[in-house]
Amino acid sequence: MNVEEFTIGIEEEYQIIDPDTRELTSYISEILDQGAILFRDQVKPEFLQSQIEIGSQVCRNVKEARLEVTRLRRAVHEIAAKNKRLIVAAGTHPFSRWKDQLVTDRDRYKGLEQDMQMIARRLLIFGMHVHIGIPDPDLRIDVMNQMTYFVPHIFALSTSSPFWLGYATGLKSYRSIVFEDLPRTGLPQYFESWQDYDRYVNILIKTNCIEEPTKIWWDIRPHPKFPTIEFRMCDCMTRIDDVMAVVALIQALVVKLTHLRKNNQSWRLYRQSLIAENKWRATKDGIEGKLIDFGKQAEVPFRLLTEELLGIIDDVIDQLGSREEIEHIRTILKRGTSADRQLTVFHETNSLEAVVDMLAEETIMGC
Repeated sequence: MNVEEFTIGIEEEYQIIDPDTRELTSYISEILDQGAILFRDQVKPEFLQSQIEIGSQVCRNVKEARLEVTRLRRAVHEIAAKNKRLIVAAGTHPFSRWKDQLVTDRDRYKGLEQDMQMIARRLLIFGMHVHIGIPDPDLRIDVMNQMTYFVPHIFALSTSSPFWLGYATGLKSYRSIVFEDLPRTGLPQYFESWQDYDRYVNILIKTNCIEEPTKIWWDIRPHPKFPTIEFRMCDCMTRIDDVMAVVALIQALVVKLTHLRKNNQSWRLYRQSLIAENKWRATKDGIEGKLIDFGKQAEVPFRLLTEELLGIIDDVIDQLGSREEIEHIRTILKRGTSADRQLTVFHETNSLEAVVDMLAEETIMGC
């Protein structure tokens, strides 16, 4: 495959905020109505009316993807501002309550609420999904199997949800805890081939577990409608520079693993339960903690593991044109993730409203 085939698509879920109360506000219909011509099908409602989802066009590289996300954030922000609203990019709202939110009046969301009951109603969470183009379905499965190892590393860099219902949770990503109450979430299963995966999906449909394969919500999945592999583990990230660094990392890892496969090599596969231990560490401590190096069978500081990871992909990032974005990962390691910055503001001000103000400001930084 040429590097041009590893296209990029990005979806982000934003919070709609009342600037006076700093609470979430159910305002999605107004934003969609006023932006119908501007957005076309790139801005969509989500499960709750206080959420809004943007989806980029298919982008040929990281630079194009940055322009797309910047354009969409700016457009949503401008319409929200005209209506005296703010948008925020973060995995949870620091203090708004799920039981105060209205479910969007669409069949899909009403059906989710009916099927999942209280679990669905608690889904006051906001994520980022990254699509990387892989036309070959068997290669999609192979990459998914190998990339599972890196889920905790990528996820830790994205953490942005340390608060829930007004409490500091002690975790860097509470969003992942809430989301994984749903079935068919978390780390993906291992499959031998696309045919093997297809059999699994058909069993779920035949036995009325799901109506169609988009109800499989793993951290990584082969997308059922597009020739992409979709990475779903990330919290919605606050700063665009951080977003693009993580997107560039995901793309570079996919390309690296594909190159290994061409040379009849692959990343070693580890038990899902071992990788889950690393994901828990990333959930709790983000970039401040340690992950397990399974080869060494030892704990290693996240920052050291990340430097090793950057060394692994170094030979592919120039052909992808993403060295600047990859280099920004070191800035995240120095400055902290959105979760780290939220906690710093809260400790300095003892004000969750101040945290919301910081998030709103950073969301449109650079737009």
